[in-house]
Parts: sequence; C-alpha cells; structure tokens
Amino acid sequence: MMSHTIPPFRADVVGSYLRPDYLHQAREQFSSGQITQAELTSVEDRAITELVTRQKAAGLQVMTDGEFRRSWWHLDFMWGLNGIEKSAIDQGYNFSKGNARPESIRVTGKITGENHPFIEHFKFLLPLVEGDIIPRLTVPAPAQFLKELQRPCNAENTRSFYPDENDLIRDVASAYQSFIHELYAAGCRSLQLDDCTWGMLTDPKIAAAAVEGENLGDLGCSCGDTHDFDHAASIAEIKEKLLKVNNLALQDLPDDLTVTTHVCRGNFRSTWAASGGYAPVADALFAEDKVSAYYLEFDTDRAGDFSPLAALPAGKKVVLGLVSSKVGKLESAEEVVTRIREASQYVPLENLCLSTQCGFASTEEGNELTQQQQWDKIALVKDVAQQVWG
Repeated sequence: MMSHTIPPFRADVVGSYLRPDYLHQAREQFSSGQITQAELTSVEDRAITELVTRQKAAGLQVMTDGEFRRSWWHLDFMWGLNGIEKSAIDQGYNFSKGNARPESIRVTGKITGENHPFIEHFKFLLPLVEGDIIPRLTVPAPAQFLKELQRPCNAENTRSFYPDENDLIRDVASAYQSFIHELYAAGCRSLQLDDCTWGMLTDPKIAAAAVEGENLGDLGCSCGDTHDFDHAASIAEIKEKLLKVNNLALQDLPDDLTVTTHVCRGNFRSTWAASGGYAPVADALFAEDKVSAYYLEFDTDRAGDFSPLAALPAGKKVVLGLVSSKVGKLESAEEVVTRIREASQYVPLENLCLSTQCGFASTEEGNELTQQQQWDKIALVKDVAQQVWG
C-alpha cells in the first residue's frame, strides 16, 4: 500500500485554486500602476496564508500556494528562466469557446534555470505547512516549455539562438535540472509537472490531419499559423522528442523527491482545447515517462475510457481526475466510486488515487464556479477516497 506521507495521496488535488476577489483587485491595481510590487506581494502573502488554512481545514495531505502569484499556470514559470522574456503575439491559445490572452515567450540568450523566482515562492509556502502535510510546487513540464519555444510564432526566434534542436533540448533539460536541485535544497519533496503536450496528441482531429498530410490550426496553442504536427511520421518523432526532454530533466534526482505529472487537454474559463482518449500516447507517456505517478483527466467522455492504462508498468500510480474542476454541479459519489472500480480492472486499486480533473484556475481568471462549489468538490474527493480506501 502507498505510504501516507509520500504523494500521490488517496484524496489529492491538481494544485490551482480560485483567487479571492481582493487578489483579483490587487493584480488589476498593480497592472495599472496604482500599487507597487511590494504591496501586491503582501496581498498575495495574505491570500496564500488563508488558502493554506482552508486546505488544512479540508483535510488535505498536500498543500499548494494555489498558483496565486501567477497569471498563467505555465508562462510565469517560463518567464522566470534565464534567457527568456515575455512576449506579445497576435492570437492567444484556442479553446472550445474563445481565445486566451495573446502572450507567450521569446528567447533572448542561453537558457538556464538558476535563481528562479519560484524558489522564493516555495520558501514562503514551506513554513505554513506543518506535521506530515506535504507542500507541493507545480510547474510546466520541460516538454511544455519546448513546445512553447517551437510554436510557429516563436520558432524563427528560437532557431536564431538554437539552430541545432539537440542543443535546445539539452539546455531546456539542464535548466530544469538546475531549478529542481535548487528547489530540493529549499525543502521541496513533491514536484508536479503539468503537461498539455500529450493531451493535444490525444485529439483524433490532430492525428487524422497529420496522417493525411494536411495543415491544422495550432489547436490549443494558436499563433495564427500552422501546427508542427504536419505529417504522419512526425507524430512518432514528436512523442520521442517529448520523452527525451522530460526524461533528461529527471535524470539523477534525489531519491526522496517525488516527481509526478498532470496531463491536461486545456483549462481556461471552464473551456478545453482538445478531446480524445489516451490510447495514441499510452505507449510513450505511460510506458516511458520517468515520473512516479500520473494525474489524468477522466471526468467526461472527452478523455476516453480506462483501457489505455493497461500500458502502465507495474508499480506506476494513477490519480483519477473524476471530479470536474470546470463545472459547479457536484458529481454523484456513487458514480465516482463505480468509475474507480472500473479503472481498477487495469490498475490495481492500491495504485489508484482520486483528485479533481484539473486545477480550478489554470489562469488567474479562474473557472466558472464559486468558491463554495470548489470546496464542495474537494470535500467530495475526500469522502469518496475514504469510502474506497478507508
């Protein structure tokens, strides 16, 4: 059975939470120059402290800062790397009901990971956690960073600094290595890598267009140009590339650092970007990605059935995202239990856990549900986990 002090936990979460109204107001005031960075940080400190108290009251074994200091789940981390700057683009990511803000990244020099601001973010969280509760940091996966650098609107700039893709992959992995070792030294023992790259590849529209040799709009990460999934052979090549950069970054890490990954199909204002089961990526993602556990969306038919989980090696753990973070309606506990039993046909019950399907606010705007509905969802996860595993 799983240790009670090593993640993932029977009742787990993906990590981001809805921001309180006063934090939204403070960020708007900062953007308009009405308050200083120090004043905004003070408001963020207050909101995170209150969030930790609420997570403790919910009985969670893992704590995050809710990603309250970020505007994006991924771009803020990338902007904090050396050799990267924030950039504006023509069109934001495509989602099922509109586009996100048109922001991205640009390479300005050699990419390295020393002295990342997220280290200080974690240091603030650490003393707020006590007992055997685990503080966790969530960051985008190396593969996510690589694909952002290679989006059509970024590719030319990236190639101007990294004409050899192998050099780019090595520096991305090395930057993550530097960051992870500094994070470990700061006291982190639970790191979650959030990754939409695999989620995009689950979409049959992308796969069908690639096999037919057609160009396809950059689903989920639009720059107003064509996607680089442009021919059938490239699908296998892309999977190999994603694995390579992720696994290079995870080489030779401390044994007591638990690294997990969350696979997402897009999460912005309760909308999504891709749809499809895990079968197209199971051979690579489940069998070869060097993480100890997978947080997987299974809240709707968009995610397919559980059969691809058969590709998991013995001992790998799966956190079933069966409780939606996109809608306020509360799921039936009985139905969630039934689905956990169905998943146990492919993964032993002792290697399964339960969580919300995604974060509640992958971007600062947040999903379309209330604070109370958010905490009701977490309470449901706790209750079902108690019912199933005791």
